[in-house]
Amino acid sequence: MKYNKLIDNTLLKADASEEEIINLCKESKEYDFKSVCINPWFIPLAKKELKGSDVLVCTVIGFPLGSMTTEAKVFEAQDAINKGADEVDMVINVSALKEHKDEYVFNEIKKIKEACGNHTLKVIIETCLLTDEEKVRACQLAKKAGANFVKTSTGFSKWGAKPEDVALMRKTVGEEMGVKASGGVRTHQDLLDMVEAGASRIGTSKGSALM
Repeated sequence: MKYNKLIDNTLLKADASEEEIINLCKESKEYDFKSVCINPWFIPLAKKELKGSDVLVCTVIGFPLGSMTTEAKVFEAQDAINKGADEVDMVINVSALKEHKDEYVFNEIKKIKEACGNHTLKVIIETCLLTDEEKVRACQLAKKAGANFVKTSTGFSKWGAKPEDVALMRKTVGEEMGVKASGGVRTHQDLLDMVEAGASRIGTSKGSALM
């Protein structure tokens, strides 16, 4: 297995510098990672730095809380695609899910997927804030709405990915959908544990260390 092609090499901190993004892109080209995952403001810079490579540009939408309006998230997704993003990782409205407003959650994901078109959409469900029943429901809604992946975490909440959550998500969505483990994946053993549990993509700020 080419573990490098499982990795979204990530830098999402609020004070990230252009130099750090450039270095992230250089590292990602060196290891031929699947993508760099960055905040939307850095999309043009990343596209420039990754030109000529097959490393994708992934960005985050409604990040990190997911509590923006659907209209704002849809605009953000469209803007990111227009600026060159290849993949979009969106955060669900956790409050809406917990209030059993499933139709709202479904429609939001569906509208963002429509805005993304053929580009990959990953749905961050923020597992650390959910019960197992809520995790299952979130995954089912994401699958029904046409998303390409479900993703464990933003990495900005209580904790990140756990193998048992990845396994539950994989069991829920089946083999036809991607599962991304993100948050707290810092060692090669962490990566192996997540893959064993069913992850098909890994989000990490420690890409080179994992390799």
